[in-house]
Amino acid sequence: MGIVIDAPPCNTQAYQRAKEVQANLSPQFPTFLKSMLPSHVAGGFWLGLPKKFCNLYMPKLDTTIALEDETGQLYETKYLAQKAGLSAGWRGFSIAHNLLEMDVLIFHLVQPSKFRVYIIRSQESDELDGALVLLKSDGCRKQSDDANDHKNSGMIFCANVSHPDQVENTSEDFDSGIRFSESVVSFKQVTGVENFRIVVNGLVIDSELSKYIRNKYYELCCSQRSFLHDHLLEGLNTKLAAGIISETINIADAIKASNLTTSPDSLVIWDKTLKAFETMGMNVSFLLIRLDQLMKLALKLKRYKEVTLERDHAAEELKALEAKLLEVKQTINRLDQENDIQHMHPERLETMFQELADAPW
Repeated sequence: MGIVIDAPPCNTQAYQRAKEVQANLSPQFPTFLKSMLPSHVAGGFWLGLPKKFCNLYMPKLDTTIALEDETGQLYETKYLAQKAGLSAGWRGFSIAHNLLEMDVLIFHLVQPSKFRVYIIRSQESDELDGALVLLKSDGCRKQSDDANDHKNSGMIFCANVSHPDQVENTSEDFDSGIRFSESVVSFKQVTGVENFRIVVNGLVIDSELSKYIRNKYYELCCSQRSFLHDHLLEGLNTKLAAGIISETINIADAIKASNLTTSPDSLVIWDKTLKAFETMGMNVSFLLIRLDQLMKLALKLKRYKEVTLERDHAAEELKALEAKLLEVKQTINRLDQENDIQHMHPERLETMFQELADAPW
C-alpha cells in the first residue's frame, strides 16, 4: 500500500478540498499535496517535491517525469534527483494550466515515472466537483491500468516506515548555490565577468566552479565571443557539465604551457578528451584545431629527430667501413712490395723443393 504524504497543514479552502480529493484516490499509489508559491508559477518555475516522498519513491538519478492532467494530456518534465524537484518542462505545465499562487495540486504517482496531477483552484470552488467526477468516472479504470503497468514493470511501491513525517520542500531545499536563471542571456549582453553567468538546462551553475576556473572560462568564452557550453546535451547532469567546463580550462591551460619537451602521449590524451566533450555539445573546436597543429609540429619534430639519429648512425657505419677499406688497401700494398715472391711461379718452387730433397748428402 502506498503511503500518503501531504504538504504542511494549510487552512485554505482549496487545501481542504484537495484533501477530500486525495482521500478518494487509490491508496495503492503514493500521493502528496503541493500548495503553489510564487516561485512555482512565475519567475524561476522550479517545483521542489517533498524530500521524504522522493527518498521513498522517486528515481535516484535525473530522469524524465511525465505529468498527466485531468484530461489525459501528458507533459514531460526534468526531475533532478539531487535537488528533489522538477525543472525543465514544469514551466510549460504551469503556464498551460494557468496555475496561480495558492492553487493546490495533488500529485498521484501512478507509474514509476508518471504523476497524475489534479488541480484545485484557490479561486474556483467548483473545481472540486470536476475532480471528483473525474475520479468516479475514469479513476477506477486508470488505476487498474496503472496497477497492471506496475506489475509488468516489476515496480512495487513500498516503504520501511509506516508513518513518515510530513515533509515539504521549500525554497531553502534548493539553496545550494545552483539556482534557476530568470532570463535567457546571449553572450552579446555580457559586458564583463561580473554579469557572466554559466547557465545549463536553465540552471546557473557558477557555484559548481572555482573562482579561478570561472574567470578563465570567461576569458575563453570571450576569445570565441560565445558561451562554449551553449549546445551541451539537454538534460546533462549539472556536475558533469561543470566537470566538462573545468577540464576544458585545464586542457586549455596545459596547451598554453606546452613546449617541445611535452610528452606526445599528453597531447593525444588531450585530443581524445576534447573530442569526447565535442560529442556532448561543448564548443572546443578551436582548441582541437590548435592541438592538431601542435601535434603535427610535434610529429615533424619527432620525425626530424628520428631522421637525424638514423643519419648519424649511417655516418658512423660509413666511417667504420672507410677505416676497414683503408686497412685492406694497406694490406694489399704491403703484399705487393714482396717482389721476390711475386715473380716466382708455384711450379718452379715445387721443382726446387723436390730437387733439394733428393740431393745427395
